[in-house]
Formats: sequence, structure tokens, C-alpha cells
Amino acid sequence: MTLLRMDNVGIVVDDLDAAIAFFTELGLVPDGRADIEGEFADECVGLDGIRCEIAMLRTPDGHGALELSRYRHPEASAFSPPNPPHNIVGMHRVMFAVDDLDDTLARLRPLGGVPLRGIGDYEAVIRLCYVRGPSGIIVGLAEQTG
Repeated sequence: MTLLRMDNVGIVVDDLDAAIAFFTELGLVPDGRADIEGEFADECVGLDGIRCEIAMLRTPDGHGALELSRYRHPEASAFSPPNPPHNIVGMHRVMFAVDDLDDTLARLRPLGGVPLRGIGDYEAVIRLCYVRGPSGIIVGLAEQTG
């Protein structure tokens, strides 16, 4: 057995259009939307009677993707605590390499992408910050500088 690749990261959101706008502004490329329901979906996801809408967004290089899902049934449960800090157990951060961190932050601010604290500069090699994105998702942004 050989692992071929990591296909995508799935994130449940409460406002699909807002999440698409945020990640599109970041630079991901929309790659389709679909309504998902039925026996196959129930079996894969492990829930009964699911009805959700998904949107696929790909990285510009085509090697990575996000699958954003908004559940209509069963209703998605809220994460507790809301807007958890980074040290909560479980997946809640996705990281992207950007070519201009300041420009990226300027474009994401109107969509709610505000740094959790500030921008770290590690030994003049990388600038890095975390922003809170749609549905409380922590999005890491990294610019290689050296």
C-alpha cells in the first residue's frame, strides 16, 4: 500500500458564501459546488439523512484543496468554546504560503481576516501570523523572506 496524496481538507462552515468569498480572496480557485445527500453520503459521513451543500476550492498550483460544507440536516453543532484558542485538541487551523503577507492581510481584513495578535518574524526567514476566518477557522499565513 502506498499513500498517493492528501486530496483535501474538509471544513464545516455556517455561511458557505462568506467562506467562499474569504478563501477566494486569499487566492484559492473555486472548483464547483454541489448538493450532497442520500444513502452513499450517509454511509461515508456516518450520519443519517444528511443534506449539505459543498464547495471545492483548489490552490493555484492544483496540489491542494479545501472542501467547505454547510449542513442543512442534521444541523451543524456549534464548536465550544466559540473561537477556540490554538491549543484546543482537534483540527482547526489550515496554513497557506503567501508571497506578500501585508497585501494578503489588507485584502482579508474587510472579510474578517484580522490577526489573532500580530505578525511573527522568525530569524528574517519567515513572517507568520494567524487570522480568524469564517466560522471561527484559524488560517495561518506564511511569507518566506529569507
